[in-house]
Amino acid sequence: MSSFSGKPTSELGLEALSNGLRNTLTLYKDEKNKPDFRELEASPATTTTTTTSSSSSGSVSVPRKPHSTHSGELSSPSTLRSGHTRSRSCGSHHLIFSGSGSVSSPPPATVAPTGNICPSGRISKTGLPGRASKPEVLGSGSGRYGHGSIMRGGDGVAPRGLMVGGGGGARSSGDPEELKRLGNDCYKNAQFSEALSLYDRAIAISPANAAYRFNRAAALMGLRRLLEAVRECEAAIRLDPGYVKAHHRLGSLLLSLGQVESAREHICFPGHQPDPVEMHKLQLVEKHLSKCSEARRLGDWRGTLSEVDATIAAGADASPQLFACRAEALLKLHQIDDAFSAQSNIAMSEASVSLNPSLKIFGMLVEAYLFFVRTQVELAKGRYDSALTAIEKAGKIDPHNAETSKLLNTVRLVCRARARGNDLFKSERFTEACSAYGEGLRLDPSNSVLYCNRAACWFKLGQWERSVDDCNQALRIQPNYLKALLRRALSNSKLERWSEAVRDYEVLRRELPDDNEVAESLFHAQVALKKSLGEDVYNMKFGGDVESVSGLEQFRAAISSSGASVVHFRSGANLQCKHISPFVDALCSRYPSINFLQVDIEEGHAIVHAENVRIVPTFKIYKKGIRVKEMICPSPEVLESSVRHYSI
Repeated sequence: MSSFSGKPTSELGLEALSNGLRNTLTLYKDEKNKPDFRELEASPATTTTTTTSSSSSGSVSVPRKPHSTHSGELSSPSTLRSGHTRSRSCGSHHLIFSGSGSVSSPPPATVAPTGNICPSGRISKTGLPGRASKPEVLGSGSGRYGHGSIMRGGDGVAPRGLMVGGGGGARSSGDPEELKRLGNDCYKNAQFSEALSLYDRAIAISPANAAYRFNRAAALMGLRRLLEAVRECEAAIRLDPGYVKAHHRLGSLLLSLGQVESAREHICFPGHQPDPVEMHKLQLVEKHLSKCSEARRLGDWRGTLSEVDATIAAGADASPQLFACRAEALLKLHQIDDAFSAQSNIAMSEASVSLNPSLKIFGMLVEAYLFFVRTQVELAKGRYDSALTAIEKAGKIDPHNAETSKLLNTVRLVCRARARGNDLFKSERFTEACSAYGEGLRLDPSNSVLYCNRAACWFKLGQWERSVDDCNQALRIQPNYLKALLRRALSNSKLERWSEAVRDYEVLRRELPDDNEVAESLFHAQVALKKSLGEDVYNMKFGGDVESVSGLEQFRAAISSSGASVVHFRSGANLQCKHISPFVDALCSRYPSINFLQVDIEEGHAIVHAENVRIVPTFKIYKKGIRVKEMICPSPEVLESSVRHYSI
């Protein structure tokens, strides 16, 4: 996922930036997605434009810029031709020229005074050298312009800020340049969806404008729709093969997607200096990817993980194949939960391989590698059918790859062994089932599910020591495997290893707080442990309702029993007591190893006096008759936290 940080520099402010910074369009820097803010150039048919600057009176003849300069792209004003000045007082999107210098074209035969209003209502405007004169008409008084305001005619476009059509705004604008400008404003305010919509409308009017595609790619990058942004850059380049900034942006995108060779072709576009920041990123990605490949070839999975993380950090941060490699390395290092998380983050990114179907990683087609890693993840989860489906897809995509073929054969054999073991277990042929699961483990020695299944067979055969051993193996591979943890606790209970059983049940109790069977097993294991240590375990019971006590002797006997006791001092007339009482009942069911008592202050005066209770609701926790905790008017969260602590 990537946020866009920083605001793009304003159009006028770009004049202060260096050429190198203006051309930096990296994916994760402030200037990374900036549309190229460049003003309109002359018509493509014009080869030479002669203008007069408002700040000078000489004749200036300026040749047209090369083909890769675009009127629609967003860049700095430094790309304006010398002699041109931008009007900053008028909101028009046209360049405005003024001055009295000589021009290269002869004056017209008939010259009306500049600004004179002709009888037709039009203004005959001359004296603007180097371009054809366009008629201007008087404003009709709509929008923000009153009667008599001068509006340019001929192209039907109002100046910037004019609400075209009497308040219709952008909705009624038919000028793609105006739509582009509005899109740029939205982009600079990080309103990427709005900018995208405006660029779409500009493209619909002028589909051959490469700069509109270029700007659309920037908006898509802001929305993290990178594959679509790639397509837009490619479209811009098809319209203008020499569009350098589109090549550089495409190279940056491809590098982010991990397509290093393709990225190099565009970052190092022939005849142009590559962006130094992007070039440095490219070199870092290439270096770490090479080291990652070598570590994987040697089976050095820690080295593989370190280098793939470095490759992602260097710039290939949206690459599905690198995230898949990370998941594979984590699996091999038995960091199963992290591997599952890494795999889930790929989120069907296989679509990116359509950009380059022949792209390979580690000698395998990228699309096949994504299914190759998914196969291993599905096996680790115990999803054998899904694993088989995934590896069969990988085999069809890259049938000649040795790694794919080997894993396909292994998965088929493991699935067969597991299915046979399950059938034998259901038939209560536990010894044969052990052999079947063992055959699967010979083929896939890191399969925690097969170890857990075989442990169940050993348990049924009364071989609890071997059951514990297989559970240990499963938990070494997948530390949070609750089924293996429960099976080990049961086996240790059979072996009367109460300390180990209690430890496992306590973990299960935390993970499964609403499982009454686990709670009861923990309670009995705790009782057995106390007995084995010679402690008094009389009057201990599991579960039950909240017990009401009113006599002092009855109270002292109740809190002196083994285990923890939680006492609720309450009053039937107190609103807070009424509100929290149902929650206490819920805790009684949730923590059955705790003794829950309640004392009504109206009935248990002796208890209230002995325990010095002055405010209700008050909760006190006792262990072996000794008060260990007191809470006055606690919140439900605080109360449960304390109960949970003393239930273990």
